[in-house]
Amino acid sequence: MDSGNPRDKRSCDAVVNRRRFIKVAVGAAACATLPMSVFAADWLRTDGDRGFGEDTPFLPAAYVIRHPRFRELAFYNIHTDERLRTVYFDDGRYLPDALNEINYFFRDYRANEVKAIDPRLLDALYHVRRMVGSARPIDLISGYRTWQTNLWLAARTEGVARHSMHIEGKAADIHIPGVELRHLQLAALALGAGGVGYYPRSQFVHMDTGRVRRW
Repeated sequence: MDSGNPRDKRSCDAVVNRRRFIKVAVGAAACATLPMSVFAADWLRTDGDRGFGEDTPFLPAAYVIRHPRFRELAFYNIHTDERLRTVYFDDGRYLPDALNEINYFFRDYRANEVKAIDPRLLDALYHVRRMVGSARPIDLISGYRTWQTNLWLAARTEGVARHSMHIEGKAADIHIPGVELRHLQLAALALGAGGVGYYPRSQFVHMDTGRVRRW
């Protein structure tokens, strides 16, 4: 997690100046979908170890994950005011240039240090965004953090783990404008890709690629 509340954001339709930020990778390929692999509404009907009860709201049928040939993500960094829209996966492989852009976007902006972000985390973010049916950019509250930044935050902010997966480039704290935080949490839990933390006061959901757990 990280401190601060996301503020209202402008649309990210405009292309960003590379000098100020990083280039926008453009991908224009047909979305050839495979058979349905995940139906989130079915997952949310269970009340097993994921902790869903009868009062859990169902996600609409539009929250169906399909696997297009290419995967695109869009982000807004609430701390740096940077934006990124990039195709990071195409034709069965991750694109190194796009991953480098994402690594920089997820950098520890306090220390200005970059670390490789786990592609599995990117896939989890990609799928969750589709599950909640949003085309809007993901607000990034916290991505990679150095040990020093993490210790500094742990000393000042409740809920920051001293051995956070943010340090490994395997975690992100996110919010999606227009999506209820509870629905975002349920989608992340249903995906079952790793840890999910729910922080309604700070208005974000933590996702990581560690063992499946929730808090």
